Amino acid sequence: MPITTTTGRPAVTTLGRQERDVLYAVGCGLRDDEIATALAIPEETVAGHLARILTALGLRDRAAAIVHAFDCGLVAPGRGPRRQATGPLPPATARHVPGPRLRISVLGPLRAWRDGQPLDLGHLRQQAVLAALALCAGRSVSRQELTDGVWGEEPPNTNVVPVYIYRLRKVLRTGGDLDSVIERDRSGYRLLPGAVTVDVAQVEELVTAAGAAERAGDLAEAVRACSQALDLFRGEPLAGQPGPLAELERLRLTERRIVIVQRKLDWQLRLGQHSEAIAELSALTVAQPLNEPVAAMLMRALYLSGRQADALTVYDRTRRRLADDLGVSPGHSLRQTHRTILRGDDIRLGLTGTTR
Repeated sequence: MPITTTTGRPAVTTLGRQERDVLYAVGCGLRDDEIATALAIPEETVAGHLARILTALGLRDRAAAIVHAFDCGLVAPGRGPRRQATGPLPPATARHVPGPRLRISVLGPLRAWRDGQPLDLGHLRQQAVLAALALCAGRSVSRQELTDGVWGEEPPNTNVVPVYIYRLRKVLRTGGDLDSVIERDRSGYRLLPGAVTVDVAQVEELVTAAGAAERAGDLAEAVRACSQALDLFRGEPLAGQPGPLAELERLRLTERRIVIVQRKLDWQLRLGQHSEAIAELSALTVAQPLNEPVAAMLMRALYLSGRQADALTVYDRTRRRLADDLGVSPGHSLRQTHRTILRGDDIRLGLTGTTR
């Protein structure tokens, strides 16, 4: 149904797809938590979309957004607003606010799916152009940025970026609209907000949720959210992708994964899940033999599992690697952990109440 408005305000067609979905749900009288459930997005994302909707349409508050949803024809009479919200959108209504049909993953070999079906993304450089757009989701990327990021100091003889963009539009489009996923504006090209789910963005949303859970004192939920984020990694990020942008992002995303692993393991230790953390910490120390915080966590986990000798062995091994590879001694934190274990001082480890 065409969406028009007679209120003198900007039409909702100026909004992104997910923002229109949020406005529809607001017009139906749903709370932010219900909208988050219906669209399978975090509640904070719903609030952000609503703030942008109010600004884009020049609306004063949520009530004005509800009225506007009716005025422009987005919500039909009889479908809202409800006086009382009793639960998530019923199935018949939820069909009107679907999540993105398209998913892109860069946390491993580049992959894309529409409705669960894998897509052929074409030539390797063409894939790298899509990867650059996915990594810069939320902003436009200029043709020059794409050229520099994908080809570096050996740019192509012809201007192939528009050709690759056209082909990607055909592959990714939903329905017959070439602009349904990738649009061009004055600054360059971008993935339309709400048109596609990118795993990197999902990871950051889950990490944000984990941080909120920690602040609320729910470490078990923080561990769960971090575990979900780590499950999205399917191997080396951007495996096989060419160009300097892919190389830089590959390093950044690899380091990002390690940071998330460390946060999760630290929370597990604080929960007393020492034995559960040992295997993952051991593997991480093999991959990161000079990472002192990881070595310290492994020492704590081993000690509090009744394996003091193994914990001290980890210290000796790390100390030798630091000396041989970097010519330095262990830092204060690792030395302090070592001294605390030698004294058998659980309180100084900050883990009282745990069992050995």
